[in-house]
Amino acid sequence: MQHINLGVITAFTVYLGAMMLIGVYFYNRTKNMSEYILGGRKLNAWVTSMSAEASDMSGWMLMGLPGYAYLAGLEAGWIALGLILGTWANWQFISTRLRKYTQIANDSLTMPDYFQNRFRDNSQVLRVISAVFILIFFLIYTSSGFVASGKLFNTVFGLPYTTSLILGAFVVVFYTFLGGFMAVCWTDFVQGTMMFFAVLLVPITAMQFTGGAATTYAALTALNTELFNPFTSVDGKPLSLIAIVSLMAWGLGYFGQPHILVRFMAVNSTAELKKATRIAMTWVILSLSAAVAIGMIGRVFLTTPLVGSATETVFLVMTNQLFSSFVAGLILSAVLAAIMSTASSQLLVTASAISQDFYKAILRKNASQQELVWVSRLTVVGASIIAIILGLNPNNLILDMVAYAWAGFGAAFGPALVMSLFWKRMTRNGALVGIIVGGVTVLVWKQFAWFGLYEIVPGFFLSVLAIYIVSMMDKPPAKEITEEFEAVNVSKI
Repeated sequence: MQHINLGVITAFTVYLGAMMLIGVYFYNRTKNMSEYILGGRKLNAWVTSMSAEASDMSGWMLMGLPGYAYLAGLEAGWIALGLILGTWANWQFISTRLRKYTQIANDSLTMPDYFQNRFRDNSQVLRVISAVFILIFFLIYTSSGFVASGKLFNTVFGLPYTTSLILGAFVVVFYTFLGGFMAVCWTDFVQGTMMFFAVLLVPITAMQFTGGAATTYAALTALNTELFNPFTSVDGKPLSLIAIVSLMAWGLGYFGQPHILVRFMAVNSTAELKKATRIAMTWVILSLSAAVAIGMIGRVFLTTPLVGSATETVFLVMTNQLFSSFVAGLILSAVLAAIMSTASSQLLVTASAISQDFYKAILRKNASQQELVWVSRLTVVGASIIAIILGLNPNNLILDMVAYAWAGFGAAFGPALVMSLFWKRMTRNGALVGIIVGGVTVLVWKQFAWFGLYEIVPGFFLSVLAIYIVSMMDKPPAKEITEEFEAVNVSKI
């Protein structure tokens, strides 16, 4: 356990206090559900891009991915490459059309809301089924963030894991509960900036301590030449095609992540998205590359090897050894920033699903805006309690938990979203079956791990197939639906 010192405590206190003040600031500026869930669609390019990427990458980028690279070397680079390509495709092809379609389709505020409005589903079935899968997979995803916060406070301060878990969850709940979407996005902007500089500073500084890039490379090669071979595992065995496809397939998940897609919906105009794309891609390429480098450099920088789930603390341990207490505290605050940015976004989407897609759609159709905001806030608290319970085991691997939830969203919503945006012939029944097939395939495949294939791959492609077959068997969409589809093509929003 690390000795608790005043510098680290001061840095953490300043950071956590600032994040909570942002929540308080936006509390009195949140009057209705559009403001609580989408911030009134007022985000600029910088906040949109940094918020999207900060909520995307989470603590797993500074803990899970470096931990994997620590063990597997450049094999982890396949995940990074898949995520880079997926990020680019999401910004390039999805962002603009989703922003237009969600506003034209009755000003949709959530993904289930969008699906209902897109297909004129008055039965509420499509909306409710979507919300069910959001609840299932976001509880797992949010729990992974709380696990990361537990490991962070446990490693840095020596606090008991359960105490650490609850402490990290409390701050996230506080500013999400009060400030809603704008609080989450502005904290994400700060957190994304902190993550970016921290993830670059640590490997660069560590390389200087080990004698520079050439010396670090030579030391790693002497340790194990396979660390630099992306086509083999560290024991020299060739990576199978299934293994490479499974690692790259992380990129497929982007099209179905509600906490990322909602940023596209909230930008003030599509004109901002080109600039936002450039900012986001620069952030992602540099950050993911640095995260892999941290894990690999840690193999030669750290004198005491890390084993088991402790490998996911390589960034934390290196930071403590490299920097003075206050600087280390600021850098470690970036890890907390990464955790909080995603957990808060996930809690907000879960809250919107419960309030909009269950409470208002089924229980209280005439609920006032303030009532819905408070239902959302109480949902944030309830979902957090369940996520804490799921994360009580300190041996949980962050990357494994994220991978499961990522696959669930990618397979359940990715095909339905992409095809709904670009295929005019798609029907409500096609969307409904596609979401169910994708989500259930992930839940089942995960339990059996057939062929060693990452569950997002079969889930995604079976969902695409289900949507196509059912839509073609169904009667064509109504004229008003196809006319709205065409209106999106010419929209200048």
